[in-house]
Amino acid sequence: MDADESRDHVVPGSDGELQTDDVRGYDFRGTFDLESLIDSYATTGFQATHLAEAVDIATGMQDDGATVFLTCTSNIVSSGLREVVAALIREGHVDVLITTSGSLTEDVIKTAKPFKMGEWDADEAKLREEGINRLGNIFVPSDRYVWLEEYLYEFFDDFFAEEKTRTPTAFARELGERLDDEDSVLKQAADNDVPVYCPALTDAEVGNFLYYYRQMYDESVGIEILDDYERLIEDGLDADTTGLIAVGDGVPKHHAIMTNLFRGGAEYAVYISTGMEGDGSLSGAPPTEAVSWGKIKSEETNYTQIEAEATLVFPLLVAAAFDMDG
Repeated sequence: MDADESRDHVVPGSDGELQTDDVRGYDFRGTFDLESLIDSYATTGFQATHLAEAVDIATGMQDDGATVFLTCTSNIVSSGLREVVAALIREGHVDVLITTSGSLTEDVIKTAKPFKMGEWDADEAKLREEGINRLGNIFVPSDRYVWLEEYLYEFFDDFFAEEKTRTPTAFARELGERLDDEDSVLKQAADNDVPVYCPALTDAEVGNFLYYYRQMYDESVGIEILDDYERLIEDGLDADTTGLIAVGDGVPKHHAIMTNLFRGGAEYAVYISTGMEGDGSLSGAPPTEAVSWGKIKSEETNYTQIEAEATLVFPLLVAAAFDMDG
């Protein structure tokens, strides 16, 4: 093979010019502007472009008057994103919240006792001896859970006083009504009549303390989840248009898309996820897979997934797509 032949393999050339936008990042000359920075993400490439798509989709949800389902896992409330979620609810941008049991317990704890910054590279055995629990680079002293146990036992006495079988939404609402912290997700949800669904209510300290409460104080108490599931389905059926913002994966995300299946799928969806599709899990499943199940409608530009850790991108999405001026 001569040099001319090999060059055709190495530098084959191309036919015509692509008609898509040029790849170009933010121009830092002049006065910095956050809105312009986010706008530039559309032509930055990679996950920045997905974030720009998410901003457009979240804006479209609002312009279309969609019923907005926000889902999040407990690590979102563990972090400083708790305040972001509370603000979204406070400003009227969320109609339905679906979350995990850890979100509820940690939201309550933070109204009285803060979580503390720690480090990833910690001596785990030493932390255990000192009664400190690690969530990534966030430390949670165990006395927070001692306080929570006493708080919840007093709450359970009132919560089950007249009805022995209650729902997770009632649990979340009545907890929120008691809290006095403007940054509390549960307080903002209660104040703004946003239902908080928690289908796996026993999967955290709430479950532990409900177990002890039932064993030691009142064996007749119970939690009913089917009533909530029926109500959540009806929330979707009653909506002309629905939009999903899934911050994290697991049960909350699936509950949102599964209940939207009953209405033929959601019109809009934004996922923020670090899940891996290759293992076949729901957590790793992108929105395209939900389209195959009929959980998200199949319009061409109504969904996207940002493959990124939520603390990095969720505040940017909220700042760019929602009016947070009050």
